[in-house]
Amino acid sequence: MTARLRGRFARFARSRYALPLAEIGVSAGVGVGFMLLCTLIDVNPISRVGQVSGLAAVQQYAALLGIPLLAVLLLLAHRGQLRHYRTARRLVCAAVAGLGTGVVAGGIAVALNGTPWGLGGQEGDPGNLMGMAIDMMRGRGLPGVYPPLFPGLLAVWAELFHHGSVGVGHALKDLQLLLSALVGPMTYAAWRLLLRPFWAMAVAVPTSIVFLDPIRPYSHGSMLVLLPLLAACFRELRRAGELSTRSAVRRGAGLGAALGLMFLWYSGWFIWAAPGALVLGLLLFPWRGDRAVRRRAAVLAGAVLATAGVIGSPLLYQLVRLGATTMDRYAYINTYIDPAYVTGWASDRAGTLTYHDWPQAGELAGQTGFGVLLLLGAGLGVGLGLGNVVVRTTGFVLAGAWLLRFWFASRMEQDQAVQLYPRTTWIIFYCLIVLAVLGVMLAHERGARLLPVTPRATAQLAAGLVCAVALFGAMGGSWSANRFMPSTNPGVEDMGLDALRAHLLQLENGDCPKYSPLKGKEPCSPPNRGLSRYDTGPDVKKLWCANAGKDYDIVCGRPPKD
Repeated sequence: MTARLRGRFARFARSRYALPLAEIGVSAGVGVGFMLLCTLIDVNPISRVGQVSGLAAVQQYAALLGIPLLAVLLLLAHRGQLRHYRTARRLVCAAVAGLGTGVVAGGIAVALNGTPWGLGGQEGDPGNLMGMAIDMMRGRGLPGVYPPLFPGLLAVWAELFHHGSVGVGHALKDLQLLLSALVGPMTYAAWRLLLRPFWAMAVAVPTSIVFLDPIRPYSHGSMLVLLPLLAACFRELRRAGELSTRSAVRRGAGLGAALGLMFLWYSGWFIWAAPGALVLGLLLFPWRGDRAVRRRAAVLAGAVLATAGVIGSPLLYQLVRLGATTMDRYAYINTYIDPAYVTGWASDRAGTLTYHDWPQAGELAGQTGFGVLLLLGAGLGVGLGLGNVVVRTTGFVLAGAWLLRFWFASRMEQDQAVQLYPRTTWIIFYCLIVLAVLGVMLAHERGARLLPVTPRATAQLAAGLVCAVALFGAMGGSWSANRFMPSTNPGVEDMGLDALRAHLLQLENGDCPKYSPLKGKEPCSPPNRGLSRYDTGPDVKKLWCANAGKDYDIVCGRPPKD
């Protein structure tokens, strides 16, 4: 039996699935393992000195893990056999993608040291998610038009590890940390469907760090995975004529299942991506091909849509039933700025920022040097790769989201509704970053054909660039985590408020958390055991303007109580 198992393992190790699965395992293992390692860091996260020491410990762990991996890659690139280097490059790129968001999650673990509660405590979105999960545990059905998969996972996690509804807040902390660590690996794995390891890492590391929201890590993770999934669907549609009917059904069903699950995980990005994806799908369908090609393309498209529709049907039903009556009237700092600004984002925990001083104007017609370089890179991608299905998918999704953004923004005053249009900032910014990376990739490929270089020189250059991306991931991850350190600025609602709230709620024994600023001074707040899904009350059909302060009537166009 042992010999038989060894033989099976050897055959699997030689199969084409072994290395891709190893990449996924390494990336996820590094991300989650690093986050768990950082839970051992014991500092006082309420004091700024403690926060700095904690962030430094996270960087120390990242260096101890990353430097040996990068050293091996550099050694193989310069002196090893190239086949060994190529294998190592795949695994190191996967590890770097996991380490980037592992650093973010590790920093959040430091911010929540000493408290079992997650970011936000029981306020705002975290409280609403807890209420949805508790309602699902009590058999009260799905949470309306909100995607049910994460609240359902939260309910199951609370039942399995935290004694049911009484521990749902503690379960939320677990999932915030776990899913934050997995955003990078998920993004890398999705882009590996389309790109080689280095370029998948070059997309995954910066985008997963920039767009990761540790309070709700599932939301932006869905956006990061959706774009490559759509591109993979269109790639299969273009080559449908080369597939058998069985293969078209199998591939379509697999991609449709992934899209359906992402829709249940977080559906908002599908709305912004839909116009561009629909137009591109119609353009790519082989209308002029022979009958057999059209039939296989129709089978593939039908399998994708049918599978995604069946899996997403619980939420689709709710959207059809309630979607038209759901209005978003919440305005905040991102709705007050120039709507053409899409290369940055401010939370509604804006601190001292106002639309008067954010975003800061750049040097060229208000555009920063980074913004100009990003646009140049995106233009390079479109110019060199217009026939590339990934470039086309990204460009069409960007164009569709761009048009929807200005449609809703232009009607905001008339309709007294925001309809979440500021969230198009994220998907547009994401598309621009992807196009810029693709531009560099295509320029490199074009240059390599014109000026051939040796494989050894290419390996050495790639290894050095992997080191640069890894260093960016460590630095960028620390920047992201630092934003969520418990607020040390009394009276100012900044992004650190969510971590601070986690230290102000009572433990199960009624005491304050270990490092709570209230400990020994006054009682901490008792947890609300009667949480339910959030009800906004009757629709007053007017905007509710946050981040307006004393200028409410000027910003919103009416007095606060009008």
